[in-house]
Amino acid sequence: MEEELGQRLFLRDNRQVVVTEAGEKFIPFAQQSWAGWRQIKQQLSDSSDQILSGELRIFCSVTAAYSHLPAILERFRTLYPKVEIQLTTGDPAAALQHIQTQQVDLALAGRPKNLPSSVAFHHIDDINLSLIAPRINCPATQSLQKTPIDWQKVPFILPVEGPARQRIDQWFKQQKIKHPKIYATVAGHEAIMPMVALGCGVAMLPDVVIKNSPVNSQISILQLNTPITPFELGLCIQKTRLIEPLLKAFWQML
Repeated sequence: MEEELGQRLFLRDNRQVVVTEAGEKFIPFAQQSWAGWRQIKQQLSDSSDQILSGELRIFCSVTAAYSHLPAILERFRTLYPKVEIQLTTGDPAAALQHIQTQQVDLALAGRPKNLPSSVAFHHIDDINLSLIAPRINCPATQSLQKTPIDWQKVPFILPVEGPARQRIDQWFKQQKIKHPKIYATVAGHEAIMPMVALGCGVAMLPDVVIKNSPVNSQISILQLNTPITPFELGLCIQKTRLIEPLLKAFWQML
């Protein structure tokens, strides 16, 4: 393949294999080709009396992997025990990208403000959010003890993007906080919890993340006058892939 392309896709030695720049460009093509092969293979081998088998690739956050996904997978595996589940965890804000590039088949994530027309979304739950602060004495807690609170001077830790980031940005507008003091922006909700616990700042996070965090005893939930609008959690899939027998069976089970 490298000879036909006239480019090296990997640099190899006795200890490691490294993807080249040409290899990085080749990866999306390889992923799409592999997904296409799996699709046509399932279509050609499908029959009404055949037990479904194969691999199902799912993406979700670390928290969702034990808060919402197990009940869904338990039902599916009862119906289709020969299907292998490949689970990838990461920042839920990247879920749509993983779906659209076919790095995964399904993603469990928050519904974005603008859902692409090519993506199907199945509602699973409504996720509430809370504003949290450290319990230790630090600049963040000192700022919160003032009356009234000058939110412009309170350090915030923000998600990079996603529904939770959209909610905190909306809250900033409601509170007329034009220039929030941002301590850090972090990919993934779980990593924000220990930063709050250490006194780096305050954050707005999904309640399910707060509840399941090992450091939740080190933070306090702030009472707000204006309630925070929940966001929808659900499963996402490319609509064009719903004709694939395995994915069609999963979607119909929901």
